[in-house]
Amino acid sequence: MTRAEELEDRLRLLVNFGGVVSKETNLGKLLEIIAGQVKTIINCDRCSVFILDRHTNELWSKVALGLRQHAEIRTPFGKGIAGHVAAFGTTINIKDAYEDDRFNPDPDRMTGYRTRSILAVPLKNVSGHIIGVFEAVNKAGSPFNVDDEGILQLISSLAASGIENAQLYESLSKSQLETIYRLAVTAEYRDQHDTAIHLRHISEYSALIAQGLGLPDREVENIRYSSPLHDIGKVGIADAILLKPGKLTPEEFEEMKKHTIYGAKILSNAESALLQVACKVAASHHEKFDGTGYPARLKGEQIPVYARVVSVADVFDALCMQRVYKPKWDPEKARHYILEERGKSFDPAVVDAFEKVYGDILKMHLAGDGKSTIIPGITKEINRYTY
Repeated sequence: MTRAEELEDRLRLLVNFGGVVSKETNLGKLLEIIAGQVKTIINCDRCSVFILDRHTNELWSKVALGLRQHAEIRTPFGKGIAGHVAAFGTTINIKDAYEDDRFNPDPDRMTGYRTRSILAVPLKNVSGHIIGVFEAVNKAGSPFNVDDEGILQLISSLAASGIENAQLYESLSKSQLETIYRLAVTAEYRDQHDTAIHLRHISEYSALIAQGLGLPDREVENIRYSSPLHDIGKVGIADAILLKPGKLTPEEFEEMKKHTIYGAKILSNAESALLQVACKVAASHHEKFDGTGYPARLKGEQIPVYARVVSVADVFDALCMQRVYKPKWDPEKARHYILEERGKSFDPAVVDAFEKVYGDILKMHLAGDGKSTIIPGITKEINRYTY
């Protein structure tokens, strides 16, 4: 390939890079995309994208393409190659890493990898502040040259805005999720003492079932984070009914059923996509596939898929939890109940998805109140009038 052809090819890749980076708002996926694109454009063995954590004054990276391991890497600000670039805002081009005192060979020893050449450039936002570092390793055939430095500096300017946008989106998402969680706790706190466990169970079980059903990642996440609000309408139910230790009378049960209507009203007309999903779940998680549920007696696919998924997770968890009005069921007994209600209470496809991921659900159930990486989920009691 001639130099002109090589430059033309790189220009084409850069144009494509800008388009790809501008579309992704998930920070983790964005960093993976950037690293892959840089690896191709620069023609190197791997690329790491380090992000500055201003709370700990460290640089972190989970992207190290070409390595067998992908554990998070952290390096102090000002230390090592990446830390030096971040501290001084300058480009570093090293032909032989082991001849440079700033290079830390420990990762090579742990992975069996051999670092030779390194090209590292700072990631700066539009204000000129350092937000991270690009580190390309082992240029194919020869050390990195001046052209590579210019290309990587250009890439960093294109990538920085995308990374900041993704960080902002992530921050806003966390705030939204915290609000959702606290709303869910408000609804459940009145009649459950182990709220956090139930919040986590509903969230995790629902996400697993959605994955088993083959829903797109975005839909899985919508279900994961909106499902804890399924019983938000219980805030409108009187304590005399909500906290009753025994079986509800028919009149009391009719009042209890209204929590689905109250929940839908609370969440209606929301602009947030998550709250729109939560509204559908709150309104329809007691509908049954055969049309005998409530409040609207919806049938089959008239019931939003989000609610069909959450209803299975909800019933399973409720059966496995002890309440003042019932003992807890063994998970296998609860599982068999779910299977028996296939095509009656529950969507057959959702039950099949539940069965597919049951092993993972059982592990989470047995783990009890162990730590989780996702929002804790909530559950509601199984209906005291029908079970």
